[in-house]
Amino acid sequence: MDAIRVGVIGCGNISQQYFDGASQYAALDIIACADLNDDAARQKAEENGISALSVNDLLKNDELDLIINLTIPRVHADVSKQILSADKHVHSEKPLGTDLDEARGILSLAAEKGLRVGCAPDTFLGAGQQTSRKMLDDGWIGEPLTGTAMMMSPGPEAWHPNPSIFFDIGAGPMLDMGPYYITALINLLGPVKSVTARTSRARGTRFAAQLGNQPFPVNVDTHYSGILEFVSGPLITLIMSFDVKRHRHRPIELYGSLGSLLVPDPNTFDNPVRIFIPGNDDFQPSAFTHNVGYKRSVGAADMIQAITSNRAHRCNGELALHALEVMLAFEASSTSGQVHIIESSCERPAALPMGLMPGVLD
Repeated sequence: MDAIRVGVIGCGNISQQYFDGASQYAALDIIACADLNDDAARQKAEENGISALSVNDLLKNDELDLIINLTIPRVHADVSKQILSADKHVHSEKPLGTDLDEARGILSLAAEKGLRVGCAPDTFLGAGQQTSRKMLDDGWIGEPLTGTAMMMSPGPEAWHPNPSIFFDIGAGPMLDMGPYYITALINLLGPVKSVTARTSRARGTRFAAQLGNQPFPVNVDTHYSGILEFVSGPLITLIMSFDVKRHRHRPIELYGSLGSLLVPDPNTFDNPVRIFIPGNDDFQPSAFTHNVGYKRSVGAADMIQAITSNRAHRCNGELALHALEVMLAFEASSTSGQVHIIESSCERPAALPMGLMPGVLD
C-alpha cells in the first residue's frame, strides 16, 4: 500500500517514542513536525530527518493526510478540531479531551467531514494485552467475575522536568494514567455500565525536584478509588493515585469462575502474562499468542491501514470518548455520592490476528 504522509504537532517528551515507532510501518511516513516552541520542532526535525514547520504551515500543508496530535492535554480537543478543520485525519494523545462536550464535538466534526479520529493509548495492541484477551476469549479462567486495576505512585514530581502539567486540568492520575487502564479493561471486558467512586486531594502544593524544589499548585484530585460495573457483568475495583509511596498490587488482576489472570502493566506493550488455574501451585507464565515489538504509533498505523482497507480502526474516537466518560464519572460519582450511569458505549476493538508479520496489522 502507498504510504500516508503524516505530520506531528507537539514535540515534547513523548514525541520521540512516536517517531521511533513510526519507523516500523511502511504505510506511516512522518515528513514534518511543528511545535509552539520553534526550537523544539527544529531539534526533533533534525533528529528524525524531517521538516520543521510552524503549526499553521503544517495545518495548511496539502502533502499531509493525517496529523498526530501530541500537545498538552488541556488543548488536545482544540488542536484536534483545527486538524479536522484542515481536512486531515487526526490521531491524538490521550485523553481525547478534558470534558465530554469538547470530545463529542471532535467526533461530530469528523463525521461531518468524513474523516477519522484516533486516540491513544495504543498499548493494548501489544503482545501482553492481546495475549491476555486471547486467554479470556478462549475461556482459560472461565467467566470473568471481578478483579482489580491499580496504578499507585507518589507522583512524577521527583523525576519529571516539568511535573506541574501532571497536576493541572486535563491530567492528574486519572486523566494521565487512567486511559491506559480503562482502555485495557474495555478491550478485555467490553464497555462500562456504571461507576461508583470517591476522590480526594492529599495536598494543594507540590514541589518539582528537578527545578530546585520549586513549588507548584495542585489543581486536580490526586486519588481516585471506585468500582466499575461492566455491561458484560464483572465488577472491577480501580484505584488511580499520586498519593501512595509504595505498594505491592499488580496492575490488573482478573478473577474468573475457573481461574485468575495477571494482566501486565497497560502502559507497556510486551510485559509477561501469568495465569492461575486449579491444579497448579501458583500463577504460571503464559507464552505470548501475539508478536512482540509494537511501539507507540501502532494506533496511527492501524488507522492508516484501516482507511486503506475500509475497516474500523482499533484506537478509535468512540472508544476514547467512552473511556473519557468513565474517567470523568469518578469525580461525578464522588460529588453526588451516587452510582453514575455511563451514557456512551463503544464496540470492543477487534482483536489483532495471530501470526502477523512485523509491521503488519491485517
